[in-house]
Amino acid sequence: MERHTISVLVNDQPGVLARVANLFGRRGFNIDSITVGPSEERGLSRMVIVTTGDDKTIEQVTKQLHKLIDVIKVQELSSGPMVAREILLLKVESGPATRAEISGIVEPFRATIVDVGPQSMIVQATGDSEKIDALTELLRPYGIRELARTGVTAMSRGIATVRA
Repeated sequence: MERHTISVLVNDQPGVLARVANLFGRRGFNIDSITVGPSEERGLSRMVIVTTGDDKTIEQVTKQLHKLIDVIKVQELSSGPMVAREILLLKVESGPATRAEISGIVEPFRATIVDVGPQSMIVQATGDSEKIDALTELLRPYGIRELARTGVTAMSRGIATVRA
């Protein structure tokens, strides 16, 4: 099973996210990640959905998405060159004795420490999912107290765009 990243341009209306998620659920497709936010065009939002499946499954998903009234455009981003990023906030246990060690782990990932408390630190990282996974695993032995990830957001490289 391959991972696929799909960009969906939709009308910015209540219930659109629920209808899209429902479509995936009814068809038995899993959503690995979904992000939604305003697009460059007023009144439209962009959803970036990461799912797994073969090419036939993704073709089916795309066709079903096009049938939804509030869907304007659907494009599979992973079929070509794309830029994909995720944001991580991770609270890790750290007393004064382990702060330097944790800083040394965080630095090569170009992550930053955004908060320091008496017994914890919050690390912020941006990158592809594999980078976020690797940093998380390296910090796990210190004791992860809380973790939040945005999910993947992406766009195609070069001149190609997903516009209305």
